[in-house]
Amino acid sequence: MNVYTHKVNYYETDKMGITHNSNYIRFMEEARVDFLSQIGFPFDKIEEEGIISPVIRVEYSYRKTTTFAHVISIKVEVDKLSPVKLCLKYELTCNGEVCGIGKSEHCFLNQEGRPVIVEKEKPEFFNALKNSMEKQ
Repeated sequence: MNVYTHKVNYYETDKMGITHNSNYIRFMEEARVDFLSQIGFPFDKIEEEGIISPVIRVEYSYRKTTTFAHVISIKVEVDKLSPVKLCLKYELTCNGEVCGIGKSEHCFLNQEGRPVIVEKEKPEFFNALKNSMEKQ
């Protein structure tokens, strides 16, 4: 799996010139969307097929600051997978050093907001997620 990269924009920094803490969650979201595309299920394709996957939990542990123009590399892996939930883990690095570790948990719902058992209703998507775990 390719690592996602994000170059810190000036507007993503605070008055002290440090990347504002709220942006790391956004960077993780960008990396998640990229990860899904890499396994063959772009976010828009999943939604067109009637599946939404809202975030039900997110956490982030800050290890090192980043600043304007730093390039952050984000490694995304499936941490846990069940027929109705997905948990991803993220490792963010900059200049070879870990700047943060994160996790996001998602459920699968249909357009009406009812739970979907992805393993049964979209087995090809479930298997792509499962296969990515085996390649980690």
